[in-house]
Amino acid sequence: MKGAFVVNEDTPLIETLRRIDQGNLQLAIVEREGKIVGTVTDGDVRRALLGGTGLDASVSLVMNRTPITAPVGISNPAALNLMRKHSIHQLPLVDTEGRVVEVKLIDDLALAQQSDHWVVLMAGGLGSRLKPLTDEVPKPLIRVGDKPILETVLGGFVKAGFGKFFISVNYKADMIRDYFGDGSAWGVEINYLQENERLGTAGALSLLPERPTQPFFVMNGDLLTTVNFEQMLKYHREHQAFSTVCVREHSVTVPFGVIDFDDHRLLGIREKPTQKFFVNAGVYLLDPAVLDHLDANEAVDMPTLIERTIAKGKPSVVFPLREYWIDVGRLDDLQRASDEFQRIFG
Repeated sequence: MKGAFVVNEDTPLIETLRRIDQGNLQLAIVEREGKIVGTVTDGDVRRALLGGTGLDASVSLVMNRTPITAPVGISNPAALNLMRKHSIHQLPLVDTEGRVVEVKLIDDLALAQQSDHWVVLMAGGLGSRLKPLTDEVPKPLIRVGDKPILETVLGGFVKAGFGKFFISVNYKADMIRDYFGDGSAWGVEINYLQENERLGTAGALSLLPERPTQPFFVMNGDLLTTVNFEQMLKYHREHQAFSTVCVREHSVTVPFGVIDFDDHRLLGIREKPTQKFFVNAGVYLLDPAVLDHLDANEAVDMPTLIERTIAKGKPSVVFPLREYWIDVGRLDDLQRASDEFQRIFG
């Protein structure tokens, strides 16, 4: 099969991801001598990243070597049933020689549309770390590039097809309301959750006027990221998650030689080792029933809320970011975001 989404077993993951992102199939076909030997999806790569695989590794380390396929000529109802049975979103159709002739995509009507998923943007913080800039304007309205931070956040969701937004406001709330209005300037609906007292990064969810019918996004209003929200939705569905938390890799280099020892015996010295962690990236996808774990007007942060649901046996999963991400929380971060804005979002 010819196409930008066809790779060979030696193709690096970073190039494979580029082809996945460019295509409309959201997967790559791995071929050897013109025949399918595997497939790889965005989710496959993200799981590999969590396991420590680098983007320079070859796709052969990550690919699914036993992909579900179907013969050319299968009916659409039969293909749809097969995809539902195996919880897959793409179905390669192969001829008798094992060559991919076509790729079927699961019926869009079988999936909830993005417009059914609400987005809650948390914009009620004081922005103390950005003083004196936030003495006059709330942090979400500080300009990075040619627009306020929160407008870039909103635009990322709008571009991905989301249409109903709630913005939690507290500090200088009127300025945010005046700027964004009802959302009609962006072709969307914007409502506001007024925090009379600061409720943390999750407490404002108790102010939602009604319960959403689909999983909904929550994102801090001071983040700039190019995360693929559609992929995050698919990841959430595939894992049947109650909550999905975006995480990003963070490295810390110890500026000294670290001693390894057993009792009094020296085993070795690791000079300035680097430790890697996955940290909370401030983007969440939550089941509507998460609201059952909140009290009205309760001040609570998102990690505490998610820990409550985990304690109740609700499955929570992590979604590793491979896209651009920066928390515009300090003056040096603001300068860096300004320097990078045109290249990333221009």
